[in-house]
Amino acid sequence: MSKLVQLKTMALAILCTGAAFAAEPIRIGVPIGLSGANSVVAPGVVQSAQLAVDEINAAGGVLGRELRLEIADDGSGAVGAQKAFDSLVFRKKVDAIISMETSAARNAGLPIVNKGKIPYIYTSFYEGHACSPWLFVNAWVPEQQVPPIVQYFTRNLKAQSFFLIGSDYAFGRGMLAFTRKFIESQGGKVVGEEYLPTDATDWTAVLSKLRASKADALITSTAGGAPNVSLTKQLRATGLNLPYGNLAVDEGTAKSMGADAHGLYLSASYVTAIDSPENQKYLADIAKKYGAALKVPNDLSVPQYEAIYLYKAAVEKAGGTDPEKVRLALPEVAYDGPRGRVRMSKQHHAPLKMYLGQAQADGSVKMIQSFNNISPGEQCPAN
Repeated sequence: MSKLVQLKTMALAILCTGAAFAAEPIRIGVPIGLSGANSVVAPGVVQSAQLAVDEINAAGGVLGRELRLEIADDGSGAVGAQKAFDSLVFRKKVDAIISMETSAARNAGLPIVNKGKIPYIYTSFYEGHACSPWLFVNAWVPEQQVPPIVQYFTRNLKAQSFFLIGSDYAFGRGMLAFTRKFIESQGGKVVGEEYLPTDATDWTAVLSKLRASKADALITSTAGGAPNVSLTKQLRATGLNLPYGNLAVDEGTAKSMGADAHGLYLSASYVTAIDSPENQKYLADIAKKYGAALKVPNDLSVPQYEAIYLYKAAVEKAGGTDPEKVRLALPEVAYDGPRGRVRMSKQHHAPLKMYLGQAQADGSVKMIQSFNNISPGEQCPAN
């Protein structure tokens, strides 16, 4: 092929691409903790988001329009989130926000979303009861995630006394407040409850209290990512051997802990071992795209992938990106993805299939039990 023919072929391809996406792109804002506590898990979330966008664009986009990600570092906290949300909503004028964030970042960003009046799909598991006409959640809340661990500990492992450790912010305290009530409802008791700041790295004093308590089991709820790693590493170094349930660890972070994660119990809406055509396709596609750079797909990254498809379905149902029409469409659409069917129909939250698993020596998660169609309970009655 001559150089002239090659140039003509390239030009034709560019023209065809331009024709396919003649309208203005649909911009999705992704404020996320590329720095701070969530920096351990954020790269995997970005990978899943990009995979979804690339798949959708390759299939013709959304109503003939290209999807485009606008990613902003929220620093995993409130101050960074205010800057990131403000930039995305009012300067870049994104059509929607779809992201996994800390609760502190979400709480700081939500008033900006409310002011800008655009849809916000929150893809992180969290402590529950965040409500707004513009906020939708496709990840789990305590009512879905805590009971499998507590009931397994009390019924199967005969634990009666529990020690709770958390990060001192909305997620840590909210999760453990629910956990305490649920433990007591099952006839157990909490013999200790300790918190450290989200950026804490030294758990020595807290672990000394755990040892002194002689608790039958430990349940933790720390900020996702780095605090999970440091706490688990130091716990293992103490030699304490008791059932350990982590309410904030995802499969990717557990794998990054190596031998320290062995034996840890987790409750999740996604594990890579899910045996379904949708999950197998997702795993194959994301492995092909990222190769050796792939971050382990997990309960934080997969909801991000699915949320972009849910937004696509809502835009198609609404006939465009008009925020009010999309907001009304979001509770009515569903997506069959790696976790199964997800629909944010329960007060802007999603009933989910949950899995109880235990980390193995090779970094995999062995599924122990599964629970179908678990309701998020009463979250936002006014929605």
